Amino acid sequence: MAVSEFEGRKPVLGKGTYVHPSADVIGAVTIGSGCWIGPGARIRGDYGTIVLGDNTSVEDNCVIHARPNESTRIGNSVTIGHGCIIHNATVHDYAVIGMGSVVSDYAVVGRWAVVAEGAVVRQRQEIPAESIAVGVPAKVLDKTVGEEYKAEWSRFKDIYADLARRYPQGLREV
Repeated sequence: MAVSEFEGRKPVLGKGTYVHPSADVIGAVTIGSGCWIGPGARIRGDYGTIVLGDNTSVEDNCVIHARPNESTRIGNSVTIGHGCIIHNATVHDYAVIGMGSVVSDYAVVGRWAVVAEGAVVRQRQEIPAESIAVGVPAKVLDKTVGEEYKAEWSRFKDIYADLARRYPQGLREV
């Protein structure tokens, strides 16, 4: 794993957080407890600041970055699917960012909101809490996230928290 200081800006990793050996965490990055940072992820706080809450999963090949002297903030128990880009945006607790999605500058994704696979959340766009956004550009559907969905995704989120606990002892080169 490459956890690197850049010009005096040092990453801070919470207790029980796992960063895969092929991931990079650079500069002013704060990652909460129990997080999973998957293979190929790049979290760059080289000239901006990145903050991730507890129990958040950043899956394989994601990019998280921020503009100079600005920040990207990601809440607790957020799932960021494979291949996502989040740039200078805010993602609130329990949100699900589907595989291959983009969340662009100054966008806000609400609590328990879902950004569907491949969707593009435009600059300054707001996805309300418990809503579902799909497409390019992302459009909010006329339906909301229900309790059944929340229960199912809570179980999925627990899988990555469990992986963060298991990987340090279980991953071995062959």
